[in-house]
Amino acid sequence: MDGTTTRAAGGWRRRAALVLAFAWGPLAARPAPGLEVCPPAAGRALCGTVRRHLVAANETLPDIARANDLGFNEITAANPGVDPWTPPPGREVVVPRLFLAPPGMARGDIVVDLAEMRLYELEPAPGGVRLVTAPIGVGRDGFETREGVYTIRSKARDPTWFVPPSVRAEEPDLPARVPPGPDNPLGRYILRFSRLSYGIHGTNRPWGVGRRVSHGCIRLYPEDIEALYPRVPVGTLVRVTYRPIRAGAADGRCWLQVEEDYLGRVADPFDAALAALGACEAALGPLDLDLAAVRRAVRERRGYPVPVAGRREGGAGDEVPTW
Repeated sequence: MDGTTTRAAGGWRRRAALVLAFAWGPLAARPAPGLEVCPPAAGRALCGTVRRHLVAANETLPDIARANDLGFNEITAANPGVDPWTPPPGREVVVPRLFLAPPGMARGDIVVDLAEMRLYELEPAPGGVRLVTAPIGVGRDGFETREGVYTIRSKARDPTWFVPPSVRAEEPDLPARVPPGPDNPLGRYILRFSRLSYGIHGTNRPWGVGRRVSHGCIRLYPEDIEALYPRVPVGTLVRVTYRPIRAGAADGRCWLQVEEDYLGRVADPFDAALAALGACEAALGPLDLDLAAVRRAVRERRGYPVPVAGRREGGAGDEVPTW
């Protein structure tokens, strides 16, 4: 990245620390809101805040995840070493409700990031656009959700599940079809894709959100698909991607997000991180880069964006919008 420097910690690092510190406040568990909706901010790649939560008696990390519209992968990656099923009461855990918008989103389209296990939609709003996002479950080993571009072919409320042959082969006692109801793994709503029998749907097993457990479909919490369903018309474009390492610019800083590369595609994560930071340089101009922060992000793979660089002092130009 031409023009990038690695100076000692400067003002941008102090400002980034303050941003995270002020966002780092107590958070009581609450019912899941149904989609994270960021207010209009044209071009701003960053959405939300990092928070903390004190574990209550008999509370699990999946409980905390669902109450904050996070997936299992997100809450466990942000809290390494904490038993997800028996976290100690009173333990302070990270609630990573900070999201980095995928690059190049078009208004009205949906982007699914399989590595992050999260869905994004950019929808019109008074004064511009707003970013809508939700955690997802994806295809398991042998049934990996395929990347590509799809459209929403049809929508259905209370769908019947026609059991695919691949599922019948594993569970021969299943009937050929499962009517709407609590035993239906599609939940109450489905957005069917244009090909591969895929769809975005609810689930009767919410613990599968943030995990690789499906036969290729994309699962949402029941409250999230209920909120998403009326927002998505037939014909909506859906772009399914796999990006375990990506970066974006916001507030004069460069933010890096590193996920588990469960498909094993990234040969050198550090080099891939440096390459991803090129998008920040294009948006901000020459950067002061904190290589230690980059290495830490690559090593820890916490699954939420962290600041690793800032606009070099004296650099010119305005921040280039993400969309």
